[in-house]
Amino acid sequence: MKPRGFTLIELVITLALVGLVAMVALPLYEISATRLKETELKLALRQIRVALDNYKTAADTGQIAREAGDSGYPPSLEVLVDGVEDARDINHSRLVFLRRVPRDPFYPDPAQPAAQTWALRSYASPADDPMPGNDVYDVASLSAGKGLNGIAYKEW
Repeated sequence: MKPRGFTLIELVITLALVGLVAMVALPLYEISATRLKETELKLALRQIRVALDNYKTAADTGQIAREAGDSGYPPSLEVLVDGVEDARDINHSRLVFLRRVPRDPFYPDPAQPAAQTWALRSYASPADDPMPGNDVYDVASLSAGKGLNGIAYKEW
């Protein structure tokens, strides 16, 4: 009767193949995780920017009371969630533009409030040097990383 089992050569070849598969799978996993975060970033930026535009439209059409000289953009991201009084409604209902402020998926500190994970640009600041101010005209990622497309996240 012949003894059953694996030879040392068979075990070494099996371990080498498993190691090779792991070496190929790990970078693919990292790329897919990055791609997922990039998709989340695109969606979050789109949600916030649409809400900012809707707020501006409401301000321009008189639904939101504003003072002369105001840009018509919200003073903070939280205002988009908290809402503002509808100036046209006699019942003083609230206009809400976001259910919640999405977080920047590349922001490293999960304890930070979502609204503070974004770089804010005011209407008065130039595009080549975005700075916060009295209103929120646009948002960008605070991440210093670059996307899989080679463009920095803060430029998306």
